[in-house]
Amino acid sequence: MEKNIITSQRTGDSCIHVKHSSGLDIYICEMPGFSSVEALFGTKYGSVNTMFRQKGDADFTVVPEGIAHFLEHKLFENEDCDVFELYAKTGASGNAFTSFDKTAYLFSCSKNYQESLRILLDFVQKPYFTQATVDKEQGIIGQEIQMTNDNPEWRVFFNMLRCMFHNHPVKIDIAGTVESIARIDADLLYKCYYTFYNLNNMVLSIAGNIKADEVLAICDECLKGCEDKGLETVFPDEPAEIVQTEIYETAPVGASIFNIGFKCSPCSGEERLKRSAAASVVSSMLTDASSDMYQRLLKEEVINSTFDAEIFAGDGFFTVIFSGESPKPERVRDAIADELEKWLAEGICEKDFQRIKKSAYGMLVRMLNNVESVANLMMNAHMDGTGPYDTISVLSGLTAGDAMDFIRNELKREKLVMSVIKGDEQ
Repeated sequence: MEKNIITSQRTGDSCIHVKHSSGLDIYICEMPGFSSVEALFGTKYGSVNTMFRQKGDADFTVVPEGIAHFLEHKLFENEDCDVFELYAKTGASGNAFTSFDKTAYLFSCSKNYQESLRILLDFVQKPYFTQATVDKEQGIIGQEIQMTNDNPEWRVFFNMLRCMFHNHPVKIDIAGTVESIARIDADLLYKCYYTFYNLNNMVLSIAGNIKADEVLAICDECLKGCEDKGLETVFPDEPAEIVQTEIYETAPVGASIFNIGFKCSPCSGEERLKRSAAASVVSSMLTDASSDMYQRLLKEEVINSTFDAEIFAGDGFFTVIFSGESPKPERVRDAIADELEKWLAEGICEKDFQRIKKSAYGMLVRMLNNVESVANLMMNAHMDGTGPYDTISVLSGLTAGDAMDFIRNELKREKLVMSVIKGDEQ
């Protein structure tokens, strides 16, 4: 078992990568002087992975929407007790999450990390499903779905995705629908588990007050080797064009909220990293409180301090999203599109570009002094097919010309959509 030390040439930070004999990729970052530990055990399996096959399968298996999230819930139960009871004995705080393209189980602690790590590795490798517990969980998750459907921020986001995507499952709620989870049974859960929870499709990421040799010894003790079954996931064909330009809905909100997004070309690996860096700087320039556009819209009372942007990208999707509150969201949309066209005609301000870029770079460097951030960084980078410190290298090399290329190629008015939720009386 060879230890590969990965070092950032810019900051000097380093971590250890090991390809374990079980098939699992392990990332370890010893952070002397820190008192806490963060560990994540993740699988590249999220809500968008509804169609898959393994080597030897003639056809693809199609599963109900929401099953990845359902499986995450069920894995915390075993034949003997609830996993949270085990963590309570070690003093660790356990949790899990399912996103569009990954599921992760995690704990944080300030002591007894070795025993907590054993708990994490043990329960994730020991599925226990019965039809009775599945039936019970369907009611619980059904209530969760109804609760999120009543959340205006959640609805405005998914309404925006439905404006963008014709076929890609990213437009479906991570938890699925009440109808889709009703089709889940114990056999289907086991099939998805043994497909996606194969250690060759997973990663362990741990950072903080730890010793690499101790972590690897526990991995040797707990991990169960398995054959790489050649997992293949696919997505329906997705046109480049958007579905519709806008959607409006009413709800009991105090102020109208909006999501304005650009549907960009999907990409992966290093290319996604480069585009994400360019998109992040460009969107931050637009939402920067000192920018002319921001100050103009603020004086017109069209936006407030909630105006912000994010990059939302994954397998088969890449979007740039602007969000906030506004009585005139159409004015915000048009201002963003006009400002981008102005930059294409006149160029972006090099001074503003460098200021925003340096701010983003500083934020990345600060994250390397946060145990939780480092653990997440290592896991996410591995699942994206990049290195833990590649983002810093890519951002440092980003030029204003790269930003202009991204605007020219991706932020097109015909790819712009808007989702609005208005108050009942507005």
